[in-house]
Amino acid sequence: MSLIFYDKIGTPMAYTDDNKHIFYFTGENIAYIYEISVYNYEGKHLGFFKEGWIRDNTGKCVLFSKGAIGGPKKRMQDIYPVKSQKSNIPNKKPKENRDIKLTIKDEWSELAVKEFFNQ
Repeated sequence: MSLIFYDKIGTPMAYTDDNKHIFYFTGENIAYIYEISVYNYEGKHLGFFKEGWIRDNTGKCVLFSKGAIGGPKKRMQDIYPVKSQKSNIPNKKPKENRDIKLTIKDEWSELAVKEFFNQ
């Protein structure tokens, strides 16, 4: 199932077609979902994916999908960019230990989307 991820002003920023690999619309593969955690391909724990929200490690909202439950006010644009050809999925390095527990907060993260994925 394809999901489009929107930022706090409703701009479509990223998507997943398999609920595992996250891409920018340029085709760049930027992260993956394992259980409820979001990791980059270097193995760094970036945050969480739960109830349609991608959250940072503090539990604040970074991106949301159309069916996201709860959270801060959502705005959504119906039109999103054309998806470019996807880049190859990089090899995943070992995941760092996740000692962080998800604490859900109904507020937006201070991290911009690119900052979140480039931590």
